[in-house]
Parts: sequence; structure tokens; C-alpha cells
Amino acid sequence: MQNKEWFETWFDTKYYHILYKNRNDKEAHFFMDNLLQYLKVPKDSRVLDLACGKGRHSIYLYNKNLNIVGVDLSNQSISFAKQFEKDSLQFAVHDMRKVYKENSFDYVFNLFTSFGYFEDGKDDIAVIESMKTMLKKNGSIVIDFLNTKKTIAKLVRKEEKIIDGIHFYISREVKNGFIEKTIFFNDKGKDSTFTERVKFLTLNDFGKIFDNVGLNIHDVFGNYSLDKFDEKLSDRLIMVLKKDI
Repeated sequence: MQNKEWFETWFDTKYYHILYKNRNDKEAHFFMDNLLQYLKVPKDSRVLDLACGKGRHSIYLYNKNLNIVGVDLSNQSISFAKQFEKDSLQFAVHDMRKVYKENSFDYVFNLFTSFGYFEDGKDDIAVIESMKTMLKKNGSIVIDFLNTKKTIAKLVRKEEKIIDGIHFYISREVKNGFIEKTIFFNDKGKDSTFTERVKFLTLNDFGKIFDNVGLNIHDVFGNYSLDKFDEKLSDRLIMVLKKDI
């Protein structure tokens, strides 16, 4: 039996959701408002939220009068999100390396560093190829990634958090081309350790991936205010791609 990838196990545990329960929804809404305005997204546009988690971006976008499909590999996340389903807000379990529906979406959003998990670079290319295939002609892709160069320069090596009575011990390092986070905790007398790994990808690295699938970068931003990207100063690497044919 093949061992599961780290993201197949960790993202589907209750502890992942406990650790990240206090994510900043106000910041996420601010980003979505700015992005919709910049893209000039018409009402009733069809949007795919790729790697949607529990659907926080999807739900907000639905409330902006858009037709949303949110997909994620985590059964637990999608099971939670499905309670919010409407006619124009649907959720499904899906692997982002595979095509969900061809030529079906005006926009594909991949948000909050939901890329770069895979060991094999061919999988990264497969994700971008699937995004392109799922887009309609003249559609747009938005990838919201971390700025790896600043992240590494400011890396917090050790951290502790107590959430819901659980003491999380977190360590970070750069290892084999990945920014790796190890999470250790004890709950009810049982020790557990999980790992998160995000590939060290720069703007130039992404450009090479996009070239492989015939996509061009249309715009690059460095934060959720959509200010210009600066490799040394920006917190985020937000890329807008266009499908012209």
C-alpha cells in the first residue's frame, strides 16, 4: 500500500483545523474585494476555488453574486463546507492535479499558498495544466503564493502555541528545496507529529512552469492591497495569468 502524502493526512485531521482556526477572515475578504475590482469580474461569473479548504473564500465570493465551485482533497474540509451549499455554491473532493471540468470557468483561484506541495516538479506542471484546461477562453488564473525569499530571510525557527488546551510545538527549516514546518503536540496522552512542506519557488521558477504549459504572467502583486511585487519586501507573490486561446 502506497504511503499517503503529508497533505493527504495532515489537512484531513481535526488538529490542522484547530491550529489554524484563527485565520484572518477580514484580510481574506479585503483581498477578494480588491481582486474582484482589479479583474472587473462580472456578476454570475463562474469561479473555481482550487484547494478551497473549508470554503471561506468560496462562501464570500458566492455572496458577491458569483457562481462558485470549491474543490479540495480533504474529505473533512469538504464535508464541513457542504453545509453552506446553494444552487450557485457547490463543493467537491478533488485532486488539483486532475481536471475537474474542461472549459467551464471564467476564473480559477488558487489562494493562500495552496501550491508547491509536491516532490515531483511534474505534479506542479500538472496543476497548472489542469487550471488552463478548466478555464474558458479569455479566462484568468490567480495564484496567491508566499514570497519565499522574504519568508526564508525572516524565518521563525521555533514557535509554541496553546490552542483549545493543546500545546503545539512548531519548528521550521529550509530543507531539500522546501520550507518545512514540523508540528508536534500531545493530546490526551498521545504524541503526534506532522509536517508541512512548501516548495521554495520564486517568480522566476513559476515563470518556467507557466512557459511549459503556454501561459503568460499578466500581472504580479506583492500583498493583498495589490501593490507592486518586491522580491525583498513583499509578503505575498500573487500572479495573474491569462488564457487567450
